[in-house]
Amino acid sequence: MRTVLIRRETSADLDAIRTVTEEAFGPQYAPARAPEPGLVDQLRADAGWLPALSLVAEADGEIVGHVVCTRGRVGDSPALGLGPLSVRPDHQRAGVGSALMHAVLGAADALGEPLVALLGDPGYYRRFGFQQAQELGVLAPEPEWGGHFQARALTGYDPAMRGVFTYAEPFLSL
Repeated sequence: MRTVLIRRETSADLDAIRTVTEEAFGPQYAPARAPEPGLVDQLRADAGWLPALSLVAEADGEIVGHVVCTRGRVGDSPALGLGPLSVRPDHQRAGVGSALMHAVLGAADALGEPLVALLGDPGYYRRFGFQQAQELGVLAPEPEWGGHFQARALTGYDPAMRGVFTYAEPFLSL
């Protein structure tokens, strides 16, 4: 893997983040446009936006990846929703996604957040400590998500935190 710097996004990164997100998700929607680039913009404008948890991966001066966590809730308790996680196709399977995941989870933990939830491939996210959310008493907003809805408890986790997970508002319009 090339040297990759993980850092907080800046306003100068916004176009590059849109491009990386489109390149990462676009092929699965072609010929239509992927919704994820617009989702990131909508999240950035939402009250659930947490600037400290929007990270980019930079290699050779170019943005090659992005991850974001936004404010969600488990019942009445604050939690985090992770996603999207985007890596430019020419940098996939080179450790960039893993570096972004470790960085955002470490940052969330350092901020005292209790739990991170996401919808994704269990085979990929298990390596970062995610498990089926229902094992932690966290229910998916959509029951059909089944085992693809996962959660990871952080240091601030309280096992009494139980209930349905609610994402930041922009996720609800997907």
